[in-house]
Amino acid sequence: QCNLGKWHIQGTITDAPDFNPSADAETLYNAMKGIGSDKEAILDLVTSRSNAQRQEIIAAYKCSFGKDLIDDLKYELTGKFERLIVSLMRTPPYHDAKEIHDAVKGAGTNEKCLIEILASRNSKQMHDMVAAYKDGYHHRHFGSLCFCFFGDCDLYAAGEEQWGTDEAKFIMILGNRSVTHLRMVFDAYEKIAEMSIEDSIKNELSGDFERLMLAVAQCIRSVPMFFAKRLYKSMKGLGTADNTLIRIMISRSETDMLDIRECFRLQYEKSLYNMIVDDTSGDYKRTLLNLCGGDDDLAGEFFPEAAQMAYKMWELSAMTKVQLRPTVRPAPNFDPAADAQALRKAMKGFGTDEDAIIDIVARRSNAQRQEIRQSFKSLLGRDLIKDLKSELSKNLERLIIGLMLTPAEFDAKMMQKAMEGAGTDEHALIEILATRSNEQIHAMNAAYRNAYKKSLEEAIQSDTSGHFCRILVSLVQGAREEGPADLERADADAQELANACNADSDDMEMKFMSILCTRSFSHLRKVFQEFVRYTNKDIEQIIKKEMSGDVKNAFYAIVRSVKNQPSYFADRLYKAMKGLGTDDRALIRIMVSRCEIDLFNIRKEFKETHDVSLHEFIQGDTSGDYRKTLLVLCGGED
Repeated sequence: QCNLGKWHIQGTITDAPDFNPSADAETLYNAMKGIGSDKEAILDLVTSRSNAQRQEIIAAYKCSFGKDLIDDLKYELTGKFERLIVSLMRTPPYHDAKEIHDAVKGAGTNEKCLIEILASRNSKQMHDMVAAYKDGYHHRHFGSLCFCFFGDCDLYAAGEEQWGTDEAKFIMILGNRSVTHLRMVFDAYEKIAEMSIEDSIKNELSGDFERLMLAVAQCIRSVPMFFAKRLYKSMKGLGTADNTLIRIMISRSETDMLDIRECFRLQYEKSLYNMIVDDTSGDYKRTLLNLCGGDDDLAGEFFPEAAQMAYKMWELSAMTKVQLRPTVRPAPNFDPAADAQALRKAMKGFGTDEDAIIDIVARRSNAQRQEIRQSFKSLLGRDLIKDLKSELSKNLERLIIGLMLTPAEFDAKMMQKAMEGAGTDEHALIEILATRSNEQIHAMNAAYRNAYKKSLEEAIQSDTSGHFCRILVSLVQGAREEGPADLERADADAQELANACNADSDDMEMKFMSILCTRSFSHLRKVFQEFVRYTNKDIEQIIKKEMSGDVKNAFYAIVRSVKNQPSYFADRLYKAMKGLGTDDRALIRIMVSRCEIDLFNIRKEFKETHDVSLHEFIQGDTSGDYRKTLLVLCGGED
């Protein structure tokens, strides 16, 4: 079985053999003299020497030429390339100290930089950095920036068992124990609390303190994975967070860059090398690629460490019971008759009082809205949904009507919308069928037949074809097994999936369907975990690589939901809003269907993956009363 404890330190930059500091100093001097500088010579030399060797070159340069090498480099080079080369010349403690100093000087504090450095350095690195800070910036007292470590206590008692968490206890334990000890503590914590320490932190803490404790917990699990995620965030989306990119590429180049590359590929299906190629340019790019040291997309299988990590990730997801939290709850002191009258008043006469409508509809639970619908009918003899349709328009109308329908009616309508007209919205069909429980699917089938006078299965068959159609038909039966994993059978299922990977694509897809569409989620977690052991690959990688089109997307959605459903929805929301234009149908569908189930969890995943809150994203991407309603459903800013 896999053991995650052993990380071999694997840097990409090591001591250069036959090193001659005076000769290197002369090379650099010549590269900078005269008009213009030979940037290529500079970057090739600097990135092929270890940090200790660079310190010897600085001394030799001063000896031979009576000048400060760092000053000369600053004078000759510009922009990000200059920042990168100059930072490579500093010792790690001084580089960290400068980053911390820059993060706290001036108007705003760069909390993310502070958190990243403080959470990921070991005790010796911390002590060296404090000394370097005092030496370089004597005017500032550094101690107040670092946290204090003390005492002993019980993590579970500090977290889930009490309302209002005792933050000091989290700091005490996470800051004061060895990594090996803490990994065992995390495992024990999961058994007691039935949730991972990370989920507990997300539930109990907030703001920068939550982010700091999450970073510490992630570093205890795996420093390379922590940095892989930070690197990804620094490059994805518009613009690059160059300071973060530079800081990490430099600080990890001699310790664990190879492991970070592996984790990066495991997490993002793309090599760090290619991400840098796509995201940077010029001498800056060449220097970063030298520090990165190689392209992992050329290799198919995992290093042992990454395979162990994939295994561990599935194990974790199998053990934890995530506490699902809604953002919309039943309103207290609820009076359906009063709400019905207030809605009628908001729609009567000229103009419509949208605020009043939003305030009632978005702040009641679905069950309460159904009572309002009935009161509206019995008191006023009118159909509330028809009235709302005639008073509202566009996205606001779609959103409010979506909230007024029962979940089953809403799902049925979304399925119909995805199929009617010219094109089919396959992503919507997949998202609904891959994430609903058997009970929800049965209710949706009944609502669909009621509304459209034919079965949902027939509609799917006439609108889709091939293996994709078969997958949807299988899911729409609502016959997924329920209950815990059967270990012996999970092992056999994993073996079958592994064997299917060598079959032709038709057989492979059918075999995947027979297991992925029928087994319970808790059983599949175990299957996917054992799959790593048999193939040395992660199931997501296989699906991405070996399959294509809608079939690939359907299996991928099932795997993502099995792994972490709130994270899957967070991704779908991000895709609905990023770039030009908004996929409003997807945005409405997810906000309406998840607000009473797990939208709080989705928000937390959104913030962690995309470094921006769902609230901010909606705010920037929508407008008017539509935005106002979405923000009420979102339920907070994170």
